[in-house]
Amino acid sequence: MSGKIQIIDLSVPTEESPSEALSLKVVHQSHEETAPVLAGFFGCKVEDLREGLGYANDQVELISHSGTHLDAPWHYAPKSEGRPAKTIDQIPLEWCYGDGVVLDFRKKPKGAMISVEDLEATLDDIAYALKPLDIVLIQTGADKLWGKAEYFHAGCGMGRASTLWLVDKGIRVMGIDAWGWDRPFWAIKEAFIRTKDRRTLWEAHLAGIEREYCHMEKLANLDKLPAPFGFKVACFPVKLTGGSAGWCRAVAILEGA
Repeated sequence: MSGKIQIIDLSVPTEESPSEALSLKVVHQSHEETAPVLAGFFGCKVEDLREGLGYANDQVELISHSGTHLDAPWHYAPKSEGRPAKTIDQIPLEWCYGDGVVLDFRKKPKGAMISVEDLEATLDDIAYALKPLDIVLIQTGADKLWGKAEYFHAGCGMGRASTLWLVDKGIRVMGIDAWGWDRPFWAIKEAFIRTKDRRTLWEAHLAGIEREYCHMEKLANLDKLPAPFGFKVACFPVKLTGGSAGWCRAVAILEGA
C-alpha cells in the first residue's frame, strides 16, 4: 500500500446503550481516584506524585459479543465440519484482512431473510464477482438506530442457505450492520411458531456447523463508503483465549482517497 489512504470506521462504540440487549457496564476512574493505588505501587505518598494525580482507568463488565465483534465458529457449536470448532484466538489472521464488498439490502422488509437469489442479484447489480477471502459486508441500515432499544429488533438478516453460499465462494469472514447475523429474534420466533420447524432457529449461525466461517455483528457506517467495493477491510479480533468472539475495531481502508 502506498500513497494517501482514508480510513472509515465501521464499528459502533463499546458503551452502555439501550441497543445492547445484554449487560454492559463501564466505570471510568479518574486520575484522583487512582492516585493512592499508584502511590502504593511506587512506595511513595500521593503528594509525591505530580500534582497528586494517578492515571485514568476504566473498569468494563461486558460479554465478548458486546459492541462490534467477530464471532468464532466455537460460538455456533462445539464442532465445525466434523472437527473441534475454532475459538477466536485460533482464527487465521489472514481471514481478517482483505478486499471488502458491501451488499445493500436496506430496501428489504424488516425481519426478512436474505436469500441466495438476493445475493446473486445484488452482486450482478454492482458487477462484482466474489473471490476467496473477500470480506462481505451486509448492509441493512439497522446501524442508524444505534443508541435506541429498537436497534435490537431492526433490519433483515441472513439464512442458512445464503450463508453457506458465501462460504462456498471462499468467503471466511462476513459481517452485518445489525445486532445479529440471523434475522431479528422476533422474526425467527414468529417463523418457528408458524411452522414448528426447528431448522428456522438461528439457522445462519448454525450453518457454521456444516462449514467453517466467522461473521461480524454490529457494524456501522457502511453508507459512508464511496463505492460498494474497491477498499480493504481490517477486522482483527482481540486475542481472547478460548473465546467465542473477540471485540474488533473494524475499518475500511481506501487507498488514493
